[in-house]
This record gives sequence, C-alpha cells and structure tokens, in this order.
Amino acid sequence: MHTMREINLRPLRLAIAALALLLLAPAMLAAQLRAELERTIQRRVLANGLEVIVVPSRGVPLATIELVVKNGAFTQPPEYAGLAHLFEHMFFKANDTYPEPDAFLDRAADLGALFNATTREELVNYYVTVVSDSVEGGMQFLNAALRGAQFRADELAREKQVVLGEYDRAESSPFFRLDESIGRVLWGDFWSRKNTIGDRDVIRNVTPEQMKTIRDLYYVPNNSALIVSGDVSAPAMFALAERVFGSWPRGEDPFRRAPVPAVPPLRENRGIIVEEDVNAVTVQIQWHGPSASKDEAATFAADVYSDVLNQPTSRFQQRLVESGLWQGVVVNYYTLNHVGPITVSGQTSPERLREALAALHEELRATLSPGYFSADELEDVKAHRAVTTAFGQERATENSHTIGFWWSVIGLDYHFRYIDEMARQTASDLQRYARTFIVGKPHITGVMLPRGTRERLNLTEAELATLGSAR
Repeated sequence: MHTMREINLRPLRLAIAALALLLLAPAMLAAQLRAELERTIQRRVLANGLEVIVVPSRGVPLATIELVVKNGAFTQPPEYAGLAHLFEHMFFKANDTYPEPDAFLDRAADLGALFNATTREELVNYYVTVVSDSVEGGMQFLNAALRGAQFRADELAREKQVVLGEYDRAESSPFFRLDESIGRVLWGDFWSRKNTIGDRDVIRNVTPEQMKTIRDLYYVPNNSALIVSGDVSAPAMFALAERVFGSWPRGEDPFRRAPVPAVPPLRENRGIIVEEDVNAVTVQIQWHGPSASKDEAATFAADVYSDVLNQPTSRFQQRLVESGLWQGVVVNYYTLNHVGPITVSGQTSPERLREALAALHEELRATLSPGYFSADELEDVKAHRAVTTAFGQERATENSHTIGFWWSVIGLDYHFRYIDEMARQTASDLQRYARTFIVGKPHITGVMLPRGTRERLNLTEAELATLGSAR
C-alpha cells in the first residue's frame, strides 16, 4: 500500500539524498551510482533477439512499458526523409486487434493508459503508462499496435496532414530556417539522415507500401528493446514479455540489408546568414563531433568540457558574457553514433557581432592553454552530473526514456559506465578533445539577424566563415 504520507515525503528524501551525494568525491559517487544501476536495471534477451529491460521502482503504483526501435532519421535515404516520424504517427492507429480507431482508443481508456511516441535521430520509442495491475493489458495493447498495424489509406491520408501541420508550425519559428540552412551544409549528402522532420514533398506523397517497408525492415525483435519500469517485478515481466512477444519472428539484420553510409567529412569553414523578424543577433556554430562507437573516450571528455565552459563562474563565461560581449553563450555536444554535432550558440548585438565572434574563437583556442581548467571546476561539474543522474533514476518514465536512448545509440554498457568515465576525465582529456574536434577545425557559422542588418553591417557569408577563427 502506498499512503499519501509516503508519497509526500518523497521529495524530502530525494533532497536529503542529493545533499549526501554532494558530500562525496566524484569517484565515490560514480562507484555508488554504477552499483545502483547494475542492481536495478535487469536484462534478458529472448530467443527472437528482443532485449527485455526491467527497472523496478516501488514509489508509485504505475508502470511504463516502452518499445525502442533502432530507427529514426539516420535510416532515411532522401526518398524516405521524414517517414520514420510519419510511421511513428501511424503506430497507434487501426490494427488487426482493434480494426477501428474508436476501438483502439476505447481500449486505451479501459486501461486508463497514457500513450505517446517520439522520433529522434537514432531511435524511435513508443510508450504506454498504466496502473501497475494493468501491465499485461498495456503490453498486449503495445503488441497489437506493433505487429498488427494495417496502414489504412484513409488514416495515412489524415495523418500525413497532421505531420504537415507540425512541419508548418516548425517552419513558422524564426529559428527553423537557420537550423535547416546550417544542417544542410553541415551534413551534406547525409542531411536526410539527420533531419527528423523530413522533406515536405516526401511526406505529401507517402504510400502505405512505404510504411510496410519500414516495418518489415526495422521493426523486428532483434532491432528492438522492451523496457518496463515502475511498480513491477523483474521475473514477472520477463515471463510476461516472453508470453506476449516471444512469437514475434526474428528478422534479418536491417543494417546489413540497408547499411548506413558514412557521414561525409566537413572540408571547410562556411558562413550562413538569414534575416528574420527578430530583435537580437543569434549565432550558432557547429562542428562534426565524435561518433560514440568510434571515439568513445572523446564523448565523455566532450560532456565535461561543455559543463565546465557553461558554469557561470568559468573563465569562458566571464570573458564572454560578464564582459557584455554576449548576452549568453552555451556549449553543447550531442552524443550520437553517426557523428554527434558540437554546438556553440549565443546572442549578441549587431554592433558587437564581429568583436563577439573574435573573442569567442580566441577563448576556444585558450582552452588548450596549460591551467585553463582548474581541478575545482572539474570536480564540481563531475559531482553535478552524478547528482542529476541520480535524480533522473528516481523518475520511472524519464529513466525509461534515458535507458532507451542509450540502448539504441551506443548500448547500455555505455550508460552503466557513464559516470565512472566522467569522473576519470582530466584537463588533458578535455584539451585533447578540443584540439581534435574544435580548435582550428572546419565548422559552420550561422547567424540570424534582424531584417536589414546584413546590409547595414556590410556582412558577407565569406567573411563570416573566417571571422575570428584562425586556422
């Protein structure tokens, strides 16, 4: 039984736990968190290749059942651009068990189920949250959508309009043109495999046969994981997963049938200028970062490097933001298996744009200098990562999504070792990362200006490409 008093005390317990964690050294934190992950995350692979992952958490009588598939933008050649996302929209539609839309929704209501899905660059996930005594019904509900989808032409016609409406809303943002313009140049021929929202014409002309092709190629058990988190027991979930999904037939390895090509290297600096109805100048600089499976060590260094530079008290922020050159600057690396992007973004004024960019690149070069990263800074950001990771584990649905992301992109062993590896990073590791991927490396500099500013500043894309960035 879960009493109201027990539930209300939970935030206090978490706060006490966080305070206790902060008193530990990062290495001790890492060891404790890894032990907790290995204790709570239990795994089993069914005979058909489906990996079943169970994460018991007894705090609230709810459970989330999540299906993760190694699909997403990275599997899309140009003629399929955006169809991984459209397939996601078709997943919770008419199927052999619930052939009419109302029947499917009625069953969800009977279960008290909340369901949703997301498409990202290197995964698609579908999840259903139910009260814990309805887990079997929730799993059967997910299985019906997965294995019996009908892809009716009338539903596909309606759903592609929904997706095109999402496209319209995204396109109405002033940032859309900046992001897309940078992306097309940054990724070149790989753009369709980074562009989750896709191509409007491809979406408009989609066919049921294309949906079936995606299902037959990628939606096989040996390319999928089932994650059950919340108020459940691992042995019961393994048995239930075998009963519900054990008959799902294994497929061919989709990446042997349709290999993902290599990302073409970025050969030179490029500048991109867009003008929109905005007041401030937005700058976005992107580089090709490490691929998780090819340079795993660099991905850990990348996160610590970004965390240190983003600290308000860091030399980087003091030089750029506290000086007034920038209104704000953020450094980020996005971990992916097929080249994760490194992004530095910020806002400044038109009058200080050239000076701000010069100072930014000067400071990035300075990160290679001896003594740039202090031991205290490194310890602080490592401890903060460990604490936020611990908090994330307390939220069952969020934790399920995190596990699914890492399982699809690089594997759960990476997730288990993440805090350990973060705790081992040194200033030399951070500088090796910056030297390999950032300082003096080809990048795209995009700026979004208020209308008329480009002419007033006499700014060209050729100048922007090299502004402040000595090679």
